[in-house]
Amino acid sequence: MNLQNVLDIWNTLLIVMIFLWGVKRIYFIKKLSRLRAITGIELNPNCAGPGIHISHGKIVVGSIAKLGKNCKILSDVTIGGQGRYDRCGAPQIGDRVFIGSGAKIIGNITIADDVVIGANSVVIHSIMEAGITVAGNPAQKVSDTGSYHYLNKE
Repeated sequence: MNLQNVLDIWNTLLIVMIFLWGVKRIYFIKKLSRLRAITGIELNPNCAGPGIHISHGKIVVGSIAKLGKNCKILSDVTIGGQGRYDRCGAPQIGDRVFIGSGAKIIGNITIADDVVIGANSVVIHSIMEAGITVAGNPAQKVSDTGSYHYLNKE
């Protein structure tokens, strides 16, 4: 077996691997779009940490937005950028955040840990103080009560 035969075998294996990866990717994309159509939840792979709890459908999370661990999201929530992601960025949400129904979290902002975002709130500025409740349009601090009672069953 000479070097040319080895290169031919290597190229063939590479072509087969690329083909199989493409087929798996297409299958995954179709499966994901079917799930989006059925549930109304648009949640991209690797955007949420472990323990996420989604109560109802109609939720949109932008492609580069990040959700922390053990977050709870109610229905009709939108989390996304403000225009092009490469220029404007997307929300980065901390751990154990409770997001009420109809909330909109928009722009290149950061939400601290243990924050409660009230129903129908519009969050367009970063919330750096942990363990508070925000509500309104635009969202402002309304309480020092964090998300502990909303996320724990005790």
